Amino acid sequence: MSYLRYVKIIGTMHVSPKSRKEVREMILKERPDAIAIELDQQRFYAIQSPRKLTFQEALKLGRSALLTYVLMKVEEKIGEEFGMKPGEEMKEAIYMSGLLGVPLYLIDEDIRVIMEKLLKAPFREKLFLFLESALVFLPIAPSGEENSEDIMENYKIMMQRFKTRYPYLFKVLVEERNEIMARNLKKIIDELKRMGLKKPKVIAVVGLGHEKGIERSLNSYKEQRFIKSKTNL
Repeated sequence: MSYLRYVKIIGTMHVSPKSRKEVREMILKERPDAIAIELDQQRFYAIQSPRKLTFQEALKLGRSALLTYVLMKVEEKIGEEFGMKPGEEMKEAIYMSGLLGVPLYLIDEDIRVIMEKLLKAPFREKLFLFLESALVFLPIAPSGEENSEDIMENYKIMMQRFKTRYPYLFKVLVEERNEIMARNLKKIIDELKRMGLKKPKVIAVVGLGHEKGIERSLNSYKEQRFIKSKTNL
C-alpha cells in the first residue's frame, strides 16, 4: 500500500479566485487530521504580512533579494489578470486549520535554498527569465473572458513551455520541490500513525504544477507499520 491513499492533494492555480473556494469546500468536506501547504517558514510569515519587499530594499540586499522581487512582481501581475492576490488559497488553508483545530504543516523547501539554486542557473536561462519577466511590468490588453477549461489548458501549455525553455529552473522549481514536499508528507503520515491514527487523512494544498509529481512520489513509497508508543504517566 502506498502513502498516497492517506493524502488528498488540492492542486490550485495560485492566482485563480476559484482556488480559494475549492480549498475551503474540500477541507470542510474531508475533515482532515492535518493540513499541509506549499510554504516554508519564511514565506508563511511573509504571506500574512501586509508589508512587501520594495525595489530599493531588494537592491540593498543583493542578487537573491532582487530575484525574489522580480518573481514576486511576476506573480502579482498574473494575479491582477485573474482578480486574486497570490497566496489567497494558502491563507484560506491556514484559516481553516485554525477553524477546525487541526495541525498545519509547512512542507515546501526553504526559500533561501531555492534562491541559492536559482542564482546558479545557466546564464542563458537567467537572461531569458529576466527578459520575459520585464514584460510583466507593461500593461497587458484584456483578452476577453475565459472559462475554467481554457485557463487550465493555458496553464498546462505554459508549464510545458517553461520546462522546455528552462530545464534547469524547472528541475529546481518543480521536480526537486515535488520530491521534498512528498517526503515531508510521508513524514506527516508517519507521525500521525505513531500517534495512534490507523488511517490518518491529510489535505495538501499545492500549486497545480506540483500535484501529479507529488502524487507519483507518494505512490512509490512503501508504507511503514507503526505500533502506538505507550506514555509513562
